[in-house]
Amino acid sequence: MNLPEFLLGDHTDHPDAIFVIHTQFPRFIINLVDDEIEWFEDFQGQDQEALTQEVASLIAAASDFYDREVTRYETS
Repeated sequence: MNLPEFLLGDHTDHPDAIFVIHTQFPRFIINLVDDEIEWFEDFQGQDQEALTQEVASLIAAASDFYDREVTRYETS
């Protein structure tokens, strides 16, 4: 199966949360309401500076993905 890079997630126990799942390395779920991130990777031994820059970029991409999806939903 070829997964998209980002997926939207929903959970009735968290009705106010906006979950975006990143399916490629580094895999994570971010709640865009409070920017809390749950990682699926272990980063021990990784270059922390490079990882920090990549994470900032991925969080921005997750937010852009959500905005794009909401716009598409509203216009359809």
